[in-house]
This record gives sequence, structure tokens and C-alpha cells, in this order.
Amino acid sequence: MPQLARRLFALPPELEGAARSWFEHGERTPRAARLASSVVLLRDSPTGLETWLGYRPGSSPLGVLAFPGGSLEASDDDAVGWLGPSPQHWAEQMGTADVGLARRHVVGAIRELFEETGVLLAGPDMSNTVEGTSSHEWMKIRVAVADQEKTFTELLAKRGLSVRTDLLKPLVNWRSPDFAHRRFDTRYFAATVPVNQQPSLLEGKGIWGRWVCATKAIAERDTTALGDEVGQENTVGLTLSQLLVPGSEIMLEKMAAANGCIAYLSYKRKPHVYQPKLVEEDGKLMLEVEAAKTVAGVPQRER
Repeated sequence: MPQLARRLFALPPELEGAARSWFEHGERTPRAARLASSVVLLRDSPTGLETWLGYRPGSSPLGVLAFPGGSLEASDDDAVGWLGPSPQHWAEQMGTADVGLARRHVVGAIRELFEETGVLLAGPDMSNTVEGTSSHEWMKIRVAVADQEKTFTELLAKRGLSVRTDLLKPLVNWRSPDFAHRRFDTRYFAATVPVNQQPSLLEGKGIWGRWVCATKAIAERDTTALGDEVGQENTVGLTLSQLLVPGSEIMLEKMAAANGCIAYLSYKRKPHVYQPKLVEEDGKLMLEVEAAKTVAGVPQRER
């Protein structure tokens, strides 16, 4: 088990009402959490590890800025060509006895990544992946899948493609705080972009998304630079902690501390569920998280 350190995070403005009510009226039964998958896209750059962040309209439990991801869907249970580690192997990696659930999370992760970025972790065999997913034709397919006009598994079967589960790495399991009205139980995965693919925004829905240097984002965490660049009403003037959920910020810290993609992806992580707790500090409600202090042998900077 990794050494854990207590961390405090600001409460996002949209959660303050629910948090205050929960705190004042005593704990109640939390609302059921929706199952979700998210993929941390990674690439090396001269300034360090970069990851793809996108803007999420509304008050998403994944954060205002987040890694690609979203809720699992019923179609994630459909039959699909499968290449790479088996669902049983994934269940063991994710620390669950529910093989079907592990399989759904993996398929959901690959589907969500495709919908939101066009990056497709699929191919005809273990040696190849799809190339050139930036075409107008592929965009039409992404829109159809996002609008649930076609299922992701149908599109793969029609093209003789199978999901390449060997291209995913398990990261961590984060759950939304108990008091939140909209709660996610999210499995995070990591992946690099296959050859001749590039992430892009979903036509008609994507507002902002780009590669972000983890080191730079963490160095500027107390400024409003990133939020001002996104330029939305609920991002301008906000710091990194106000834009990201604690889980995303901690993952970004670990990327900043890691010595490149290979080091980050090869680091052995044990299955562990992280969940922010509501605490009162000096009369102010905050989120408390116990998070691992190190990554890939590199001590993590304390805040």
C-alpha cells in the first residue's frame, strides 16, 4: 500500500450548497454513483509529460476541465472483438471480482475516448491500429456514436475492428464525495496516441481542448492562466483547483513528477478507491483526500 498524505482542496462553488446542507443536517444516504470511465492521454514533449484536457459544460462530476470520459452505457455490455488482456485480467488489475463490470469499464473507456477526441484504440489485429481518424467520415461516426444513433460496438463490428485493450493501462478509482447530488464512480486509465492519430474536438459539441504540459499547469496552479484561456463564464478567473476535481489535480501532479511516458505508464499501482471527504477547517468547508505521496520513485511535492 502506498504511503498516504492528507491533502485539502477547495470546494468547487457549485458544490457549496449541497455540502453545507449535508454538513448542517447530518449525514444521509448518499445518492447512487453512476459508473464512469476516463482516459488520461499522454505524450512526451521537450518540457515534460503532456496530457489532453477538455472543457465540460455544466457541472460535471469529472470537473470543469477534465480528461476524456463519461458514463458507462448499456451498449458497453454488447459483444465486441477483443484483443489484449482478458476481462478476467482487467478485473484483477482493477481489484474487483466482477469481471463483467471490469469489461464494461474498459469498453466504456475506449468508447468515450473515441467520442470526445477521435483517438481510437482499436485495430484488426494485435499488430495494427486504425490510422487517420481525423477525416470527415470518422467525425460523422463520432457524432453518431455520441448521439447514440449508432453504438460503438456496431461501428467496430462493421469495420472488422477489435478493441486493443493492451493499449490501456489502469490508473485509479475515484468516487465523488457522498454529499454531491451528481456522483460518479470513475475508473481512470492511461494511454498514448496510436500512430497517425491526433485528438480533436467533437464537431458541434467540443468547446475547448488541447495538450497541456503537466509541469507548466502545476507551476501555474495558483494563477488563472488556464481558466482565462478557456474563456468560459465558469472558467475565467479560476485557479487550477477550482477547475479540476481533486483526483485530476493529483494525477496531473504525478505526471509533472514522472520522468516521461514510459516511467508514468510502467509504475505499478495497487487497486485503491479514493474519495474526497467533507471537512471543516477554520470554519470553512473543504475536501479532504488521502493520496499517495510518490510516483515512480519520485517524492511528490507537498502543498
